This record gives sequence, C-alpha cells and structure tokens, in this order.
Amino acid sequence: MSGTAAALLSIAMLAAFLLGAAGIQQARKKEDRVARQRGLLMIAMAIILVANVLIWTL
Repeated sequence: MSGTAAALLSIAMLAAFLLGAAGIQQARKKEDRVARQRGLLMIAMAIILVANVLIWTL
C-alpha cells in the first residue's frame, strides 16, 4: 500500500472514531428526538466507514 493510501485510510479511521464519539453524545440526548436520530445516523456512518476501511485493507 502506498503512503498516500495509508494516510487516507488513517484519516478515515480517525473520522470514524470522531463520528462514533459525537454520535454517542448526540444519541444520549433523550429529550431531543431530532438530535437522537442524528446521533444514531452518525454511529451508523462510523460503522460503515470502519467496514470500508477493513475492506480496503484486506
């Protein structure tokens, strides 16, 4: 794997962890339904991003 591809996959993983953390924080807001849905979508996107990185590395 070239240096550029490795750097891009590393950035994608950092983005996935940040999305997951922010999604958990948003999803914990029980009184705001829109924020909760946004948080769950962020968590789903983080899972998909990690899966894509795994596919590209295998």
